[in-house]
Amino acid sequence: MVKVSRSTNAAVVVRTRRAYFDCKFGQLHVRTAFPTTGGFDEQVTLFCLHAIDASSRAFSRILPELADVRSVYAPDMPGFGESDPSPDRSIDEAAVAISDLANDLRLRQIDVLGVQYGAEVAVDLAAARPELVRRLVLIGAPSAERLSKVKQQHRVFNGAVYGNDPFGAAASNLAAEVGAYLRGR
Repeated sequence: MVKVSRSTNAAVVVRTRRAYFDCKFGQLHVRTAFPTTGGFDEQVTLFCLHAIDASSRAFSRILPELADVRSVYAPDMPGFGESDPSPDRSIDEAAVAISDLANDLRLRQIDVLGVQYGAEVAVDLAAARPELVRRLVLIGAPSAERLSKVKQQHRVFNGAVYGNDPFGAAASNLAAEVGAYLRGR
């Protein structure tokens, strides 16, 4: 897929792929998107975590939009999509699996976009691994009590603003807002 970068107006080729990574509970199926800039000028890697009634497929349309300046990983959390299940399919176990993925990729810092269930997992991951998670983008906010556990910068987006399918037809608008927030604007 060829995409025009919002920052340079130059053509940026974004490669999308699927892969499997090992975690404590078996294998995670992961959709990936990478800019072909060589990685030296990339911003912090972004992990996208799906809702409970979805899988990484929900991010298929928005991944190239988000990956113009950073690598993006959208895993099927344990027990969803094509990933192996964890014993309880709990938020805690999903956070452990995402932590394992970040460790396997040798990432020192990540940003996390979480949707509903994925937002809960993102908050648990941020609380458990504050040195790993830099910023959170949450669509469908966790409870105030749960959110109070994190010290990282976070922004709560109202997914309804983008219509019934924020990752479909409105993907470009949402990606632009998420990208601006993650760049600190």
